Amino acid sequence: MSIASALNSALSGLSATSRMADVTANNVSNALTEGYARREVQLSASSRGLGGGGVSVTGIARQIDSLLLQDLRLASAAMGGRATASAFLSRMDQVMGTADQDGSLSARIATFERSLVEAAARPEVDARLASVVDAARSLTQELGQIAEAIQTERQAADTKIALDVRRLNDALAGVAELNTRIQTFAASGRETSALKDQRQQLVDSISAIVPVREALRENDKIALYTTGGTILLEGQPVQIVFSATAMITPELSLAAGTLSGLTVNGKPLTTTPAGGRLGEGRLSALFDLRDRQAPEAQANLDALARDLIERVADPAVDPTRAPGAPALFTDNGSAFVPLNEIGLAGRITLNPLVEPDSGGALWRLRDGLGAAAPGPVGFEGRLTAVSGALSAVRVQASGGLSPGARSLAGFASDIASMQAVNRLSAESGTAFAGARAEGLRSALLRDGVDTDQEMQNLLMIEQAYAANAKVIQTVD
Repeated sequence: MSIASALNSALSGLSATSRMADVTANNVSNALTEGYARREVQLSASSRGLGGGGVSVTGIARQIDSLLLQDLRLASAAMGGRATASAFLSRMDQVMGTADQDGSLSARIATFERSLVEAAARPEVDARLASVVDAARSLTQELGQIAEAIQTERQAADTKIALDVRRLNDALAGVAELNTRIQTFAASGRETSALKDQRQQLVDSISAIVPVREALRENDKIALYTTGGTILLEGQPVQIVFSATAMITPELSLAAGTLSGLTVNGKPLTTTPAGGRLGEGRLSALFDLRDRQAPEAQANLDALARDLIERVADPAVDPTRAPGAPALFTDNGSAFVPLNEIGLAGRITLNPLVEPDSGGALWRLRDGLGAAAPGPVGFEGRLTAVSGALSAVRVQASGGLSPGARSLAGFASDIASMQAVNRLSAESGTAFAGARAEGLRSALLRDGVDTDQEMQNLLMIEQAYAANAKVIQTVD
């Protein structure tokens, strides 16, 4: 080996160790940076003729477990989707309440039934009749408030879908742009690791909305697909379109075409979780909330309102009422028509004939809605008949509960119980998905920057630098 060859080898060693020191310092400084992948200098021996040629830096490699990252993205997407469903069911539980909570739907039904029993015991006391009116009005208002809360949830889900679709389109365009920049940087010999970190963060943000699978393409580009098989990015990003609805009412639905679905490059995309093309993620969960969960809750509430109206509309309860005339409870002032059940819980009202503030009279509770004049003040037959109709066991005409005969209170209790069971199931699924995602995240972090290991590497780099410098001194 000649003196010049020894000098060249030592100089290449200094250059390599300098680069390694720079990369190590960068690793340490980004140890807490989200989305940062540890860098490692790749070296290879150089050869010049028969003598040694020193060392060459062949590149900077990002150290990341792609399979583990993919699993983490899918687990995080599943957790986000289940958390969305769980949060909705929890809010519905709070709105409906339980039988032991004052102001809950079940408690208001119980109060109404109790007021009828008390009024039947003393039908001549106007104060007791007024209590019946107050309890009945409170019950209808509670049904309306719950129905309004359900539509508010649907409206919020629709708004969030529009926001997520906008974010998704922006992120896909960002990944496509980074693909191009990475290819350009690599072709010119420039470092691409920082750009790949940015791309990974964008893909992570996409997977929070829609679970995606990443496929490597030539020139370090990537393609993205949903777990349902829909192409999101293959060279060029797709264009996802969704139209938000200004005001959602119970009658609007995706199936009827009155609510917007998704289109990808102009083609409709199935959004239902079962057989859908979105996979299990937040966007899919929002569609499920808007198009299935909330409408099911509304349907059960409407069925309860219908059951209440039909119980007291029985001719045996009030023979004085004219055929076709509204009963004690009305559909926004009119008689209920079974074909118009959707949204009934938000329209149910107390008949103004029994409300003094609306020009009615309390005695009609005792003597009948069709009575022309007050009857005997001690007559309790109508009040007892209404109370008996509410407590009678009958098969409900609609709703999503299992078939069976129930009283009005039993129907409300079963709806609340089903809601609670669904909530507990969703919370259990969310906890499981969260634990899985946290375990995968911890495993991924273990493969990240270990500052203790980096310090040990720095000591070795220092020794190698000093050794190469000593060679140069010797040659000199």
